[in-house]
Amino acid sequence: MVLHLGQALKYRAWWLLPTAVLATLGETLGWSGRLWSSYAPLNQTPFFIQIVCTIVAPTPLIGAIFITFGRVIKQIGLKYSRLNARLYSRIFLTCDVVGFLVQSVGGGIAASAPEAHPEIGRLGSNIMLSGIVFQLASLTVFCVLAAQYFWRYRQDSRRSQSSSLLGTSSSETIASSIWIRQPLSKQVKLLVLGICLETLFLYIRAIYRTIELADGFSGRIIQTQVYFNVLDGAMVVLAMYTLSILHPARLLDAIAVYPGSIPLMLK
Repeated sequence: MVLHLGQALKYRAWWLLPTAVLATLGETLGWSGRLWSSYAPLNQTPFFIQIVCTIVAPTPLIGAIFITFGRVIKQIGLKYSRLNARLYSRIFLTCDVVGFLVQSVGGGIAASAPEAHPEIGRLGSNIMLSGIVFQLASLTVFCVLAAQYFWRYRQDSRRSQSSSLLGTSSSETIASSIWIRQPLSKQVKLLVLGICLETLFLYIRAIYRTIELADGFSGRIIQTQVYFNVLDGAMVVLAMYTLSILHPARLLDAIAVYPGSIPLMLK
């Protein structure tokens, strides 16, 4: 949390405050509740603190991926994208906020449920599950669009290379405005790598949480600690440190000028 806060201030990346910093703050609270719960295992309060916070907290971190991708496609080229760069942020951040609010409401209901009325706790759990499923669905759509973007970029790269090797100078070739793009810079490649890794880690974590909540608070999955440590805790830690090491603000600042494409020189 301190690391992400320092990087956000250093690079003046204020959009990281309600995304990465908020997510790490929530994780800190969640794991603090888990530590408290280990000393007082029969106390419901720390149990629900760690349940609610560790479920909800990574949601803003997904928002950082959406914003980063929108900025990356501006560097690579907007013509390969199905959506405008701003639409990626607006649409998927809206989905992220909706998922966050639904999970928060469900967590609040589950945490405030009296022991004499377990059905209220199940209701809260089901609401949290719907928020997780909605988040997983939006992340899946994002992955499909991102994969399609990079596939179209790669296909266009191959066509450009083939056209340049042909060396034609026909009027049809000139009219088609063939463009040869410069290769991706190291910074852009690192940004893409960071997006892919962070998405993979958080996708694995979302699948686990969906199965866990569907199994219920008394299910085998939620009672098996190694599943939580590996498929939730470790995945979130890897995503957070990947975002810090392959920091989008730092890498974007390092890109002085990225021309994107240059016209094919014809004899």
